[in-house]
Amino acid sequence: MKLSLIAQSIGGQIIGNSDVEIKGVKEIGQAQKGDLAFLLHPRYLSFLKTTRASAIIVGVDFSGNFPTMVKVANPYRALVQVAELFAPPKTSFPQGIHPTSILGKGAVVSPQASVGPFVFVGEGASIGPQSQIYPFVYIGRNCKVGRGTTIFPQVYLGDGCEVGDGVIIHSGAVVGSDGFGFMREGGSYRKIPQIGRVVVGDEVEIGANVTIDRSTLGVTKIGRGTKLDNLVHIGHNVQVGENTAIVAQVGISGSTTIGRGVRIAGQAGLAGHIQIGDNSTIGAQAGVTKSVPAGSFVSGYPARPHQLAKKIAACGAKLPDLFKKVKELEETMRKLEERIDEQATEDG
Repeated sequence: MKLSLIAQSIGGQIIGNSDVEIKGVKEIGQAQKGDLAFLLHPRYLSFLKTTRASAIIVGVDFSGNFPTMVKVANPYRALVQVAELFAPPKTSFPQGIHPTSILGKGAVVSPQASVGPFVFVGEGASIGPQSQIYPFVYIGRNCKVGRGTTIFPQVYLGDGCEVGDGVIIHSGAVVGSDGFGFMREGGSYRKIPQIGRVVVGDEVEIGANVTIDRSTLGVTKIGRGTKLDNLVHIGHNVQVGENTAIVAQVGISGSTTIGRGVRIAGQAGLAGHIQIGDNSTIGAQAGVTKSVPAGSFVSGYPARPHQLAKKIAACGAKLPDLFKKVKELEETMRKLEERIDEQATEDG
């Protein structure tokens, strides 16, 4: 499409050739003729000299030069808008139930829903209108899937789980598997029945191979608008607030409560039975063993206020030199003690 149409759709101002044809969107370092690129951070300024992009999108305060630019108030937002313009259409199935799928007794599927090949829908389950269920999905007994939800192939929804409206669940996710509950008895482990369920709020996105355990007795809950990256594990009885973002490989132990607007970076681990306050940030690979007050930023292991954690890390980097210095001081002290002993013997 012409650059002028793109600029109009994102509210941008063109500096240069408004008639240039744009065929796709690429990173500035990989863009070729016909591509639209973005300058999102000063660290990429050097690419202005080498990129072959036909046009770039920059912030309104950008003062550099490029033959054709589109200036916008928020380049990140513009990136999302342009990506939506060029995104390929998703695979879709006709409304209705594919003949190879299996519906249990009393299952209700809206006529406006699409259920693809080889889907299993357990007895008493329901699927709302405009929802799309891809092939090889398992939906257990008495599950509820809301309106406009997309469930990609090979997702498992355990019995009694509830998924809200506008939810996206990516391939391989397991929602409602048994929580890790065992009682030590006579040198072995006795399984504690996990008879609760999982409730996923509206507009949640669950990444590939995420696992969310059902609660022991009550509800494991994922709040509205929360986003879970791939390979996140959420233990039984965990409560996650609205609009929280959890990055890949995070592990959250059972009965932990996470507030609204929390951000948890990759590979962080959270102990059980703690509370993470609203609008907190947990750094990558942090080990959180205690509750975190609202608005905090913690990192490191064990997790501490981020500024303190950075100072401790900086001191740790100096330990080899400090160890060497201590050994030198010990040697100096040893020699001084020998001289003192020799002098005392001579004076004696």
